[in-house]
Amino acid sequence: MNQVKAKLGCDAKGCMGYTGRGVGVAILDTGIFLHRDFDNRILAFEDMTSRRKTPYDDNGHGTHIAGIIGGNGLSSGGFYTGIAPGSHILALKVLDKNGNGYASDVLSGLQWVKQHMREYQIRIVNISVGSFSKRNMSENSALVKGVDAAWDAGLIVVVAAGNNGPGNRTITTPGISRKVITVGSSDDDREIEVGGVRMVDYSGRGPTGDCICKPDIVAPGSRVVSCANRQGKYTFKSGTSMSTPLVSGAIALLLEKYPEMSNRDVKLRLLERAVDLGLPRNQQGWGELNIRKLLQA
Repeated sequence: MNQVKAKLGCDAKGCMGYTGRGVGVAILDTGIFLHRDFDNRILAFEDMTSRRKTPYDDNGHGTHIAGIIGGNGLSSGGFYTGIAPGSHILALKVLDKNGNGYASDVLSGLQWVKQHMREYQIRIVNISVGSFSKRNMSENSALVKGVDAAWDAGLIVVVAAGNNGPGNRTITTPGISRKVITVGSSDDDREIEVGGVRMVDYSGRGPTGDCICKPDIVAPGSRVVSCANRQGKYTFKSGTSMSTPLVSGAIALLLEKYPEMSNRDVKLRLLERAVDLGLPRNQQGWGELNIRKLLQA
């Protein structure tokens, strides 16, 4: 993780002194395991799949995402720290033990976030979830309308581009939304394994079916180390699911520095401060995330 942070312009101690303190990040995923690296910063857990009350993660994906955003590295002596270790986490389980789920559960999660955003100071919604079924690939789909409504409520919605590249029009839903911040992988030229399948050049590419250029920005996604759903343990995972929380964590740092920023302000600054990799726009968006550049005055 520290190698990834260094690539993004941070060092082992953090990013220019910012930790995302006071910023709430809602994570819609497979749940969360009570890893030591989250200490007392998991402020709420909601299970949209089985209605269980106690935090759990029977897959591990959600815990990994949460660690990339807000793990403090306690179990590794500070070696595997997330981007915003001072942020607080709201974990919403919308996917089952196999990482599958229903749009209705994602929409219920988004509704919960909107209802509680002021109570928990939620500014960011991380959705490392996507659908690639034909019936969902329209801006009129329920998932796109759901994330658009969250955006219109003032939330900063950060969504994965999906792992169906390298063809055109391979951005998953709801990443096809023109409002949200859609994140691709900047290092998908490395061969990885996702769900037992080896792939390369996997990051979803635009344009969308409505000719919107996507993704908006890219960040590393290959073999990212973060918290496992076992106490004190870490593991690596790959895909645009891992790129997305890197951007969410960076936004938490930005909001600590500039709490008055709106979601539109944040998106514009991300795009303006991205580093051009010289790749096609529908592969890299505006370029790769660089956190130091993002936070500079």
